[in-house]
Amino acid sequence: MIPTPEPALRVAIVDDEAPARARLRDLLGDCGAQVPHQLVGEAASGPEALELLQDTRANVVLLDVRMPGMDGLELAGHLSLLPQPPAVVFVTAYDEFAVQAFDLHAVDYLMKPVRASRLAEALSRARHSVPLQAAQARALAGGPRRQLSVTEGGRVHLVPVDDILYFKAELKYVTIRTAQREYLIEESLMQLEQEFGERFVRIHRNCLVARAAITGFERLGGGAVDTHWVAVLRGVPDKLAISRRQQHVVREFSRG
Repeated sequence: MIPTPEPALRVAIVDDEAPARARLRDLLGDCGAQVPHQLVGEAASGPEALELLQDTRANVVLLDVRMPGMDGLELAGHLSLLPQPPAVVFVTAYDEFAVQAFDLHAVDYLMKPVRASRLAEALSRARHSVPLQAAQARALAGGPRRQLSVTEGGRVHLVPVDDILYFKAELKYVTIRTAQREYLIEESLMQLEQEFGERFVRIHRNCLVARAAITGFERLGGGAVDTHWVAVLRGVPDKLAISRRQQHVVREFSRG
């Protein structure tokens, strides 16, 4: 019985440098006979790649690690939220990434300058790999994300961390508040505090507020027992309660 040939891999290239994308295009042509594939798109940045891959399905992404604005490691975490996330083959000129954690069976990595034989090997591995998970990509990145992924209406949207005024935990969701609107994500408030603790301060067991968003504090209530503090934020009417345990925040900001 003649085996059925596997379908051609759908490949996308993400690299901020045009010569690097051209080099990968040429190499894909060189290994086409060995690993049948179809180039379905290219992107020069993380946000551009996320938009491309939501509208154009790819089985594997050749992803540069070092890119301005959003690096490949952060992008990999966002891509993991797609309904059919692609396998990721990282492309890097820095071998410390290989030493860190590229032993993950979910991905492969290519060192620049890339060789055609090595690319063919990576594509073959990617065909049968498990997509990289967001937590794995985050661990590889080793630093806080610049943007958070929000899934709405079947699409993944990016919310810049710079725009976030506060995180508030409600049941199993966390509400993200920007000056324009609210979003819901399924992440742990504790993990968000660990990741963004330098930029956000806990004012309540269910709330983290951007330090830069706090414009002042108000003391509410008529009696000694009922009196409590709230944080006043720039750009929104929200006034957020400060728990008794976190009232030291008021004193710290007053000293600052």
